[in-house]
Amino acid sequence: MMKLAKYSGLAAALLAAHPALAQEAEPVMEKGDVAWMLISTVLVLFMIVPGLALFYGGLVRAKNMLSVLMQCTMIAAMVMVIWVVYGYSVAFGGGTGAYWGGLGKLFLAGVTPESMSATFTAGVVIPEYVFIAFQMTFAAITPALIVGAFAERIKFSAVMLFSALWVTLVYFPVAHMVWDASGLIFNMGALDFAGGTVVHINAGIAALIGAIFVGPRIGLGKDMMAPHSMTLTLVGAGILWVGWFGFNVGSNLEANGGAALAMINTFTATAGAILAWAALEAVLRGKASMLGAASGMIAGLVAVTPAAGTVGPVGAILLGALASSACYFFVAVVKNKFGYDDSLDVFGIHGVGGIIGAIGTGIFSASSLGGIKGDDYSIAAQTWIQIQAVAITVVWCAVVSAVLYLIISKTIGLRVAAEDERRGLDLTAHGESAYHS
Repeated sequence: MMKLAKYSGLAAALLAAHPALAQEAEPVMEKGDVAWMLISTVLVLFMIVPGLALFYGGLVRAKNMLSVLMQCTMIAAMVMVIWVVYGYSVAFGGGTGAYWGGLGKLFLAGVTPESMSATFTAGVVIPEYVFIAFQMTFAAITPALIVGAFAERIKFSAVMLFSALWVTLVYFPVAHMVWDASGLIFNMGALDFAGGTVVHINAGIAALIGAIFVGPRIGLGKDMMAPHSMTLTLVGAGILWVGWFGFNVGSNLEANGGAALAMINTFTATAGAILAWAALEAVLRGKASMLGAASGMIAGLVAVTPAAGTVGPVGAILLGALASSACYFFVAVVKNKFGYDDSLDVFGIHGVGGIIGAIGTGIFSASSLGGIKGDDYSIAAQTWIQIQAVAITVVWCAVVSAVLYLIISKTIGLRVAAEDERRGLDLTAHGESAYHS
């Protein structure tokens, strides 16, 4: 009989949730699963650098291109170090708290190449180092998503300090609450296959609060602020779509039918979202834009993230289209009505898309709608659980993020000087230019 003490992180969560896993005499490590998880981990890194960096970089003005590349790169590197020092322990350290995993895995204490982490199949395991690295990439990309909300005007030092504090007080606790067996949201029965709450709602809410605290860009509504390179934006978006297969399909932890379901859903939801956004633009604006197609692409990927392992391909199309339509409304109407400057629409796409996706997971996971949940599945009951999980995430993230922004604004300051903002952050913050004539 396998003992919980032999495993940590997700292994403990799975064994606690599924006691039948403990009946296998000897766990088996399948090399195919390990190989796929290694590839998935690298694919998620590919999403950050160069994917997200190029996507955001193309959307800003040329004078701020390198600042966005630098922020994405440095945040990823810093969070990787933090994850190894204490982040993995706080999220998956084996503690029994509802909000954090304890300090038992500080500096990855006790983890060796022989340490194993459970998968979703009885007796099948992967090396714990692989699970640690995979989850590390999730932690690294989430705060990098936030920077799009206040791009072109925030201090580099403020970005780094906020990111370090934010992953510590928001990301790690929410990851524990959602994915660990002792976590509050996990024990509510919420479904979040690959991070709708943990990654996208978290990032979207923090982005909205940040845009409000930092304030609008100088010249907003007067100066030309169009993306300087839609070519780079589409390159980045395409890389994100490719990398997202590591994000979603890798979250299955094994190379099997469940991974295949997550894979086709990552195709179909995204396709449905692209078509929906383009159709709305064509009807309401007369022309379908490349920026709209790229935005729809990300909206669909965000929406299917929590649902990838439990909905069917047709349900994924509908979920992607619904989320894309809602994101379009927030980007084109709500943002302008309320006047907040979410520069690259992080809240409008990741926040709104994540909320629609998380709640929609409760609906489209039903077998009657093509999902994998059986006849005893209650759409109403599960959807209510999903709504509660979303609410907890929103409140936790909003309150803590607001406090962090306030502290930083009162200490080192959030915003660069007006003259530096006009000249561009590439030169004033980093002493270099993306382009030379």
